[in-house]
Amino acid sequence: MLKVNERPYEFQPGIHLEDLARQIKPEADVFIVNGFPVSASIEVKDGDQCWLIKRGEQIGHTEMEHLLYARHTPGVQEKIKDRAIGIMGLGGLGSVVSIALARIGVGSILLADYDVVEPSNLNRQQFFVDQVGMKKTEAMRQNLARINPYVKVEIFDDELTETNIPYVFQQVDVLVECFDGARMKATALRTVLKELPGVGYVGASGLAGFDDNNLIVTRKIRPNVYVVGDGAAEAKPGQGLMAPRVGIAAHHQANQVLRILLGLG
Repeated sequence: MLKVNERPYEFQPGIHLEDLARQIKPEADVFIVNGFPVSASIEVKDGDQCWLIKRGEQIGHTEMEHLLYARHTPGVQEKIKDRAIGIMGLGGLGSVVSIALARIGVGSILLADYDVVEPSNLNRQQFFVDQVGMKKTEAMRQNLARINPYVKVEIFDDELTETNIPYVFQQVDVLVECFDGARMKATALRTVLKELPGVGYVGASGLAGFDDNNLIVTRKIRPNVYVVGDGAAEAKPGQGLMAPRVGIAAHHQANQVLRILLGLG
């Protein structure tokens, strides 16, 4: 049995992808098998998952989910599409992590920040010039809606504290710490370990400057608790935060979230 655009289709020995396209979606001009783009001329095998796509076609929720299935490693989307992620802070880390998670199609994202977009943010944070002055939560909600309008996005537009973190994030599966300051990083980790022990946690420490890319690593410090960074490069006079290295760390965080959701943490 084949799956074609997420629907079962009886396998016939010797059938090629272009044969399926003629029967099912003649206008298709993008062909994906088991998560990888291929030529329409390939012969399919029993058990293959195939997608037939029309380039530039406007899509709805069902089609978007099918496309996410199509380009992911097989089996991923089914495990993440109903999961909830919390993002603490929408700076250089949080804005990038949010976008990465929206693109892979997690079920919901809770964005927490009380700041506004400032011109000094734009060297590393995923906002636009015309969003300067907007609340970061609302600006990022708008950006995520343009990327994947089918991800549920909630916002908490207030300062996070040791008291409210357990309440705000009580329904999430994984929490991502994206604060700038060491005090709030310590507060968040301490609070989650005490009050939300079943929640996965991905923090960050050491990502300023332009040092070696590969010094940024993901370390497991406790069961289901990870910290990303080089552990040393803090932001200070003469060593700023810039998009390339911050982005490396943020995508480490996003990938670790995915690994936790897949049970690979």
